[in-house]
Amino acid sequence: MKLYIVPTPIGNLEDITLRALRILKEVDVIFCEDTRTTKNLLKHYEIDKKCYAYHINNEHQQVKSYVQWIQNGQTAALVSDAGTPGISDPGYLFIRECLAADIKIECLPGATALIPALISSGFPCDKFYFHGFLPHKKGKETALKMLSERKETVVFYESPHRLVKTLTMMQNYFAPERKICVSREISKVFEEHFRGSVQEALVHFSAKEVKGEIVVTVAGYGD
Repeated sequence: MKLYIVPTPIGNLEDITLRALRILKEVDVIFCEDTRTTKNLLKHYEIDKKCYAYHINNEHQQVKSYVQWIQNGQTAALVSDAGTPGISDPGYLFIRECLAADIKIECLPGATALIPALISSGFPCDKFYFHGFLPHKKGKETALKMLSERKETVVFYESPHRLVKTLTMMQNYFAPERKICVSREISKVFEEHFRGSVQEALVHFSAKEVKGEIVVTVAGYGD
């Protein structure tokens, strides 16, 4: 009995390990965030495998039955649309339930957006604070205030349609000259890393239509 946690490319389809491809070929079933997205990846690598949806809207309903499948002898892989399951994507609940059922977990190393963004920022990365996604509404200002006071480099995810509003709110808590790097479309054709101050980032992204997945990296307080 085993569940494999398999990272998938965040952009370029070549950003997947040989081991990950082997596991995806060998398992009986694949649990995925969006079956259409995963099937496109599998088709690219000529892998024919049964895929079942496991996402934020059905994880509480499906997790027990999926764990039972593995207990009945199925080997399974868990993937998200991009990156490593469990990192701001569904995965934690499944892993917890498998461990409670004495199912072995094997997590493969691989793609995640936060590490390339952090390293590309040019900020210290010997230690950093990763916050995942900010709250959409309630608690967002509290979170930004807390992040503004951290002394280590801060990394968080943001959606393109909320980026400008978030940068506007950041001006209330971060000094205007606080250094920031906004990374967009990592590992894709139009990859961008905007480096400057919070204020300069707001001007830059207010003047254009923002597309793609966003990672925001901010210099620590006092740097």
